[in-house]
Amino acid sequence: MASAERSQLFAGLRVTSFGTLASRVLGMLRDVATAALLGLSGDGVMDAFVIAFRIPNLFRRLFGEGALAASYLPVLSTKLEHDRRAAWQLASVTLVWLAMILAAVVLAAEGVCAGVWLFYGDVPGMKLLVGLSAVMLPYLFFICLAAQVSGTLHALAHFSTPALAPTLLNICWLAAIWLFAPRWSDDKHVQAYVLALAVLVAGVLQLAAQLPVLRRLGFRFDYNWPASREAVGQIVRSMGPMVVGLAVTQINSFFDSILAWGLAAPADGAAQIAWLGGAIEYPLKQGAAAAIYYGERLYQFPLGLLGMAVATVIFPALSRHAARGQFDRLGEDLTLGVRLVLFLAVPAGAGLMLISEPLARLLFQHGAFTAQDAARVARMIACYGLGVWAFCAAPVVVRGYYALGDRTTPLRVGMVSMLVNLALNLALVWPLAEAGLALATSLSAMLQVALLLSRFSRHGGCLGWAEIGRTTILTLAATACMLAAGYAAMAWAPHDFGLGKEFARVAAPIVAGSAAFLAVSRLLKAEELRLLLVSRGRR
Repeated sequence: MASAERSQLFAGLRVTSFGTLASRVLGMLRDVATAALLGLSGDGVMDAFVIAFRIPNLFRRLFGEGALAASYLPVLSTKLEHDRRAAWQLASVTLVWLAMILAAVVLAAEGVCAGVWLFYGDVPGMKLLVGLSAVMLPYLFFICLAAQVSGTLHALAHFSTPALAPTLLNICWLAAIWLFAPRWSDDKHVQAYVLALAVLVAGVLQLAAQLPVLRRLGFRFDYNWPASREAVGQIVRSMGPMVVGLAVTQINSFFDSILAWGLAAPADGAAQIAWLGGAIEYPLKQGAAAAIYYGERLYQFPLGLLGMAVATVIFPALSRHAARGQFDRLGEDLTLGVRLVLFLAVPAGAGLMLISEPLARLLFQHGAFTAQDAARVARMIACYGLGVWAFCAAPVVVRGYYALGDRTTPLRVGMVSMLVNLALNLALVWPLAEAGLALATSLSAMLQVALLLSRFSRHGGCLGWAEIGRTTILTLAATACMLAAGYAAMAWAPHDFGLGKEFARVAAPIVAGSAAFLAVSRLLKAEELRLLLVSRGRR
């Protein structure tokens, strides 16, 4: 990679990581507040809210930030290289057609919600689930358009606004928890509806905040369907296979939540699963879907900060190299992305596993959230922590395939991963409860990354395997020292003063472990550490 391009990549990575960090910190604060307000298993309210929120959020990841953005950005980047007016025409046409399709999807989904409400409303928990879904479905419209605008800004090498826009969701959510929901009603069902309305407002704000920036960077609305038809067709043709390839983990987590909701014993105390003939007992308790959500939110912290940040910043560069036929440089960039992810995500996942119990108690054991609830979430954090490196690496490697124009391989590998996840879910949910669902997701993500990396060189790309191997060995050695230091610090932390104890048992291993990891990495002369710390503009 040329010095100027590497400098731009790391500058974009820093900006994106900073914005993502701000969003994740606020998101963690919002989850802490939500846990205190709604608890984990009380009357299934949090389970219903989590699943209702996942529906538009899954569409955002599939079509907004996922398949559509990944198929759209290479085409737009090519247009920007040669003809700015043609690029604005493509952006305008894509936004208009996306808005129309999303409006139709939302209207159809609202109709489905109305039908389920009328005919299946007597099923325990169904009315709340459907009602919350109906309120939050329009969020799908605004957030997918916002993600499309973010993709356009990424193509223009502007990363700060898209990185900061998600903080608006957390701000609106927190405002609803602190200012409105408790004052509106003491009924948790009503409070959940207040949060759902806040989500909808946040979607509008995330779109509105980015449009002025897009215009300032030169965009002018120019709807010209004949001029953009061929490019739009190219985007649509490539989009289908990308849906699964880019969102395997999100799809797996969505179906995990549905399975957790369906296999959780109802509040009336029934022990056997009626829809399976009453011969099999429920393997899960109320709150299983919420436990998945909270555990997932913890592993998404490093995923957003590391995996998605690297993937977001590196993809425009990969697309430019592919458009210019510079496949050797594409391989170098992707190798660098994989190395950075491994160097950062392996210790992050190991650290989550180490501090899972005190972290769950420190963050969530407040208000309606009990000690038993915190223990359930801690198990989820540990199981997801095992797969953090794979969750972070997958979006980076998949984008390497897409830059090469290979959309079939990630689709096939994604389908295999999803089938393995389903089989593992059914095998592990009875002996391990909801922790089995989290473990299945981690194992299937590892399989996905292993298959993608092993097949990449067969499809026109060239990875630096020696460099990746060296990074892996070095990172594992530094991580082992980090765990030893972190475990010792946790054991020596104070154990006798309430909430402060949990803070000490979280902070001490983080500080000691981070210091050990950095010291060993520096001692072993890790190039990744030097690249991450190098001043702007230097190689």
